[in-house]
Amino acid sequence: MAQTSPAPHVAERITEVTADDIAALGIGTAIFGTGGGGEVYGAQTMVEREIRTHGPVRLVSVDDLGADDVVILMSGIGAPTVGIEMLSSKGQIHALLEEAERLLGRPVTTLMAAEIGGSNGVRPIGWAAQLGLQVLDADGMGRAFPDAAMVAMNAAGLHCDWAVQSDVVGNITIMKTVDLHWLERHARALTVASGSICIGAHYPMTAETVRGAVIEGTVSAAIRVGHALLSASDPVAAIAAELDARVLLSGKITDLDRRTVGGFVRGSVTISGIGDDRGRLQRLELQNENLLVLEDGEVLVSVPDLITIIDTETGHAITTEMLRFGQRVSVLAWPCDPVWRTPRGLELAGPAAFGYDLPYIPFEGAAR
Repeated sequence: MAQTSPAPHVAERITEVTADDIAALGIGTAIFGTGGGGEVYGAQTMVEREIRTHGPVRLVSVDDLGADDVVILMSGIGAPTVGIEMLSSKGQIHALLEEAERLLGRPVTTLMAAEIGGSNGVRPIGWAAQLGLQVLDADGMGRAFPDAAMVAMNAAGLHCDWAVQSDVVGNITIMKTVDLHWLERHARALTVASGSICIGAHYPMTAETVRGAVIEGTVSAAIRVGHALLSASDPVAAIAAELDARVLLSGKITDLDRRTVGGFVRGSVTISGIGDDRGRLQRLELQNENLLVLEDGEVLVSVPDLITIIDTETGHAITTEMLRFGQRVSVLAWPCDPVWRTPRGLELAGPAAFGYDLPYIPFEGAAR
């Protein structure tokens, strides 16, 4: 089974998510998103509205789950650039849950984010409020990844029996694939056919099967990171300290190559150092998320370790679809959850999984 570890600076557990927590949650999930997971502002607005309408959402730990509980992952899938303009349709999430429960033959009680990164870390709170369900204080990635196979449950050897996907038109598709790599292929093709954005539900789990197969405490961690930024006079330093991250470079974006291909945002961004970093140049490789940081031909940090671009003045994360020429930014990096450093984890989400012929070297630098 996969080994998990608490997110940085674990404090007293948060047991309820209220409308007042959503701004902090959005900030934290954008940072954990490493450039992916989708822009959070639209999701944040939706979730705040749902909570004010339906009330706070109960946030439970793995230890809180009982024999009758069923956990299911829900997330958006597709190109984040498209998600800015194409919104969910009314009743889409209800239809998705109804089909999932039909396949299960029993009610779903608990939602979990497939990834804590970006809008996919925020939206499950709103969906849970809408559906009257609780949320598990955990996720499947501890960050954001662009591929359905790149989840801790897969690294733990837990099989996914089926997946359900819906689009804004009302189409619902059931997929029973031999593994998650095939699920990614089919789900991605359906997403492209649906305009490059859909909502999916998969990986039904019980209290027994979820244990040791998810990355725990990440919803609470994202909220705490957001509050740290909101209360800071120096947001870059505050985030770096909260995450035990290193600030690799502060500068401005001088080149941007970004395109939507096959349901992904792909490309690279070049950042020229300013101030104390003047004369330095870094390039980041992108595939929905930030994958590599290179400087002078050397790889400084690579996936599955986390790389986030934040606004130097505000500390807010900038997702790949929102990067713009001339933005003043800082690049942060910090170590991934231990599950991704296992042989199976690296097979699923190491550099080679993204087509890079280079060894993974763990990034260990704390803030400095």
